[in-house]
Amino acid sequence: MGRVRGWTGNRRMALPMVAGGAVVLGLGGLYVTGLVAGGDVDQGTRVRGVDIGGMTVAQARQALDRELGPTAAAPVAMKIGDRVEKADPAALGLSLDTEATADRAVRKGYDPVTVIGGLFASGERDVEPVIRADEDKGRAEVDRIAETTARAPRDGAIAFEKGAAKAVTPLPGVTLVEDRALTTLRDSYLRTDTSPVVLPVERTEPAVGAEETGRAMKQFAQPAMSGPVALTVAGKSMSITPAVLGEHLKMRADAQGRLVPALDSKGLLADPAVARPIEEVSRPPLDAAPHVGPDGTVVLAQQSRAGRKVTEDALGKAVLPLLTRTGPARSGEVATVAVQPELTSEAARLGIKEKMSSFTVEFPAAPYRSTNIGRAVELINGSVVQPGKEWSFNRTVGERTKENGFVDGIMINDGQYVKSPGGGVSAVATTMYNAMFFAGLKPVEHGAHSFYIERYPEGREATVAWGTLDLRWINDSGHPVYIQAQSTDTSLTITLLGTKKYDEIRATKGPRSNITPPAKRTGTGPTCEVQTPLEGFDVTVGRVFVQGGKEVRSEEFKTHYTPRDEVVCTPETPGATQSPAPTGQAAPAPSGHPRRPPQRGGRTRLVLSDGGERGVTLPARIVHAGSHGGPEVLQLGS
Repeated sequence: MGRVRGWTGNRRMALPMVAGGAVVLGLGGLYVTGLVAGGDVDQGTRVRGVDIGGMTVAQARQALDRELGPTAAAPVAMKIGDRVEKADPAALGLSLDTEATADRAVRKGYDPVTVIGGLFASGERDVEPVIRADEDKGRAEVDRIAETTARAPRDGAIAFEKGAAKAVTPLPGVTLVEDRALTTLRDSYLRTDTSPVVLPVERTEPAVGAEETGRAMKQFAQPAMSGPVALTVAGKSMSITPAVLGEHLKMRADAQGRLVPALDSKGLLADPAVARPIEEVSRPPLDAAPHVGPDGTVVLAQQSRAGRKVTEDALGKAVLPLLTRTGPARSGEVATVAVQPELTSEAARLGIKEKMSSFTVEFPAAPYRSTNIGRAVELINGSVVQPGKEWSFNRTVGERTKENGFVDGIMINDGQYVKSPGGGVSAVATTMYNAMFFAGLKPVEHGAHSFYIERYPEGREATVAWGTLDLRWINDSGHPVYIQAQSTDTSLTITLLGTKKYDEIRATKGPRSNITPPAKRTGTGPTCEVQTPLEGFDVTVGRVFVQGGKEVRSEEFKTHYTPRDEVVCTPETPGATQSPAPTGQAAPAPSGHPRRPPQRGGRTRLVLSDGGERGVTLPARIVHAGSHGGPEVLQLGS
């Protein structure tokens, strides 16, 4: 009995022990299995849709590099207002840290409960990626993007092109909000949505919106271009097409933001389509033309006459109201105004009584001189200088260009003769200076040539240069001065008519001083001009004013002349010689210079630019040929 009891008791105790041992053994196996097969990351773990559950840290990092790496490196598309821009993530300071992301995804511990629980977990866990942001780089790139994408507001406007009105759509101004933009970019990095990231902006509405633009189109612009306008000028009809009108028509916003029309009346009046018909009916004023008669008295060869013209203001007042009308109502009359002549017959009779002065300059004939002097004379002749007003050579003659009627000639530059546009007009300046000098008028600006030219009076000559040197004088006679200018191929005369302020003007001249000998230079090339030598010197000239037989005042003018160096022109190619001219001819030379004879001794003819001929016996060597001052000179040497 005792044995049976003992067995029974032991059996009862053994069964629970066996069962407990089996459980322990089972859990231990699961724990080991979890450690071996479960990996570092729990099942169901994902990073932006990439499943890394059950992976080791190294496997998870490789998966993230493979799946998210391309997306992390792809350009970031951004919408800024209505523009789409792209930027490199590295430039924005953004990058994906896959190592830190994998570390974040691993289980929290390795105790049995955590490990065994990971084997039986059936839920999903999303882990956010670790994103690195470089603050300085990000702000610098956002600053750049803000600057390049900023847009000022564009007002609505009306454009007129080829006779049609076109509306310019208004657009709001757009400015990127930089601080919020940087945060938005970081939050949107690595998102699965491929559409551009909408960045925060501030908008500035235009002053002229779509509603005002539409109103201006309907009420003015479209009617303005609906057809031509018909005008009557001095009884003659003309029309202006929409295309011509549109060239000179604009609409501008006023202070209240309303688009109002603005007509460029000056441009419209100058437009050939308008100017030509208006010129046909306009009548320019006609100045009185004083003339010195055979007995020395001044008579009027031409009476003055008032003219009529259309002003810019009158044209604008006639055209602008017609632009919103239709049909026959788009017609009107343009008023003309009287234009008085600069010199009326009455003023001429009262103030231009006598010849104040007259001066003539002679010069060697040359085609360029005839052209340039003749053109300057044409522009000067008939000029009227009212009392107290200034006369200017450059304002009257204008720039010496081909378009203004001038050709290349010979001028002085850096102490040497060179080819230059308008060469020869210094003869006109010198003639005018002397006419002003002997009329007793007040000089304002003048300058002499750098070296002396023999055909001009010492110290009483002038030159001009566009933009740097002018010849200007003021009419201080108290009466109008009328300028007469005329020229031939070899001479130029300027006469001033008016009322003398002094009975007589006398000129004085002192001796030359500070004598400086010339040097010698050699030039080459087609622009080289031969030049005879002449000493440099200083000279003082005076002007004495005589009234009632007495000297009432005097003044002096000092002039410094640099030496005129001798310039010899040689062939451009070393060793080259000039070919002898055919028998009976001389080699070509620039106009205004004697033509160069053959460089051999013997008898030949020297043909001068003035048409004359001289027979000379040439020595073995020519020292120099040609002159710009006085008679043409051939200078010879042994």
